[in-house]
Amino acid sequence: MIRDSNRLYDLIDTNSPAETLAEIKNILLLIDPSLDPSPIEKIYKDIIRLFKGEFPGYKASNTKYHNLEHTCSTTLAAARLIHGLHVQGQVFSPRLVQLCLIGALFHDTGLIQTEEEVEGTGAQHTMGHEDRSIALMGKYLAENGYSQEDIRDCGHMIKCTELFFPMADIPFNSEEIWTMGKVLGTADLVAQMADRNYQEKLPLLFMEFQEAGMEGFETPLELFSKTEEFYRKVARKRLTGVLEGVSSAALYHFRERWKIDRDLYEESIKYNIRQMKETVVESLLQLSIISGGGAK
Repeated sequence: MIRDSNRLYDLIDTNSPAETLAEIKNILLLIDPSLDPSPIEKIYKDIIRLFKGEFPGYKASNTKYHNLEHTCSTTLAAARLIHGLHVQGQVFSPRLVQLCLIGALFHDTGLIQTEEEVEGTGAQHTMGHEDRSIALMGKYLAENGYSQEDIRDCGHMIKCTELFFPMADIPFNSEEIWTMGKVLGTADLVAQMADRNYQEKLPLLFMEFQEAGMEGFETPLELFSKTEEFYRKVARKRLTGVLEGVSSAALYHFRERWKIDRDLYEESIKYNIRQMKETVVESLLQLSIISGGGAK
């Protein structure tokens, strides 16, 4: 039931893993009514256990920005994009659809610490967490009867979420796997930047960057002020460039699934950028007032 067709997050509450999973299963039926959702359902529930610290050998997730909601949002975004491509006439095997969603579920698990890792939080693994995620995915899939080919192809899809990794260096086994990699790389970006609480979460991202030793941001306000530039020069360039505009498939999903003839991800991203620009202007004005008051 559509509560409010004007905003992305009034359609599905991604704070609810159960509601998000139900929608993913709905979308799978739209893509292929014969597709068995039970493997995704099992892995989805195991990922929830992993993030909650209920998985043997692992602590609970302790990164506040790259959290369970982001993982659920990314997986939903991937399903929506696959459906949008399907509406446009692209055909994917159930295996590839499943592997793309598995990749979305595992793509940030490298930020989760093992029980042996006692220092700091998982944010220290920000640089290179994709390879840790791929390793954990490989171990899990091998233990659950997936082939080495499945593990390899899913790993290549996850590698597409590594922002500055040259995707031309990823040895995709087919054009279809490459397309699924673009879907996952796109889903990760749009799920983050369209997040309904993006502005509130950016200080949490700043804290993760600090622990990871990433340079370029001295204060949360500086991260705010550079977000629009990041979107224009990095994110949007990546979405339309190396990811080849896969994000446009979202429009076809929303049109078919919800009868909304708009790309709600794009709308939410633009709204978030506007909000942050206003926050930066207001903050600088307040600092100016305080500085002026102190000089009197």
